[in-house]
Amino acid sequence: MLIARFVCFGVVTATVLGGCAPTLDWREVRLDGERLVMLFPCKPERHSRRVPMASGEATVDVLGCSADGTTWGLTTADVGDLSRVALALEELRTARSRNLDGRERQLRPVKLQGMKPAGIALRFEVSGQRPDGKAVAEQSVVFSSATRVFHAAALGGTPSQDALETFFGGLRLRP
Repeated sequence: MLIARFVCFGVVTATVLGGCAPTLDWREVRLDGERLVMLFPCKPERHSRRVPMASGEATVDVLGCSADGTTWGLTTADVGDLSRVALALEELRTARSRNLDGRERQLRPVKLQGMKPAGIALRFEVSGQRPDGKAVAEQSVVFSSATRVFHAAALGGTPSQDALETFFGGLRLRP
């Protein structure tokens, strides 16, 4: 599936471009024209591409960087129709398990600051392996705001619980 390849490409690109930062340098990132505000522990690079998604086509933006052995990223797309949101979120989740040849575990609902009651937000982990066969784990949150879907992730390394909570807890939607 093209979206799975692009999301994987974005994470790999962010890993290469981000380099290896020895510490976490948290900064607020606001997406242009978007309601999302979040914290990244490094300066993210941005890549965009049109891909098939949720029975249509969408421009997928990937922001990512690497710090302290972990790749921190966000994938987002506007699917253009509320009826396509749940399918797009499912595609983002299954792409992670497929890309990491792993299993999803600890799926649970989460509440993001500024999220309306009708919003969808799920947090989960994927345990899998890199292409070289080495074990890797990813912490993720998928969520939506109107017709826009998001996937925030911390891939690899051994990020502290504080770093993960800062990253995921820093996700907020502006009114």
